[in-house]
Amino acid sequence: MANSGKVAVAGVVAAIVLFWAVGFWAGLLVLIGVPAAAYLLLDSSQRRRVRGLSRKQIGR
Repeated sequence: MANSGKVAVAGVVAAIVLFWAVGFWAGLLVLIGVPAAAYLLLDSSQRRRVRGLSRKQIGR
């Protein structure tokens, strides 16, 4: 299994455990809030690099 597949499976398992442990809305807030806060903590060059990774870049 590819690394991205392993990360996706781990995310689903973490979400199920979090929803079960703290409730749906609190778990949803954590699952959305933590990555959003981490993205906002990046500086502009790091954000550009992250956006570039998600897009298919021609010639690379």
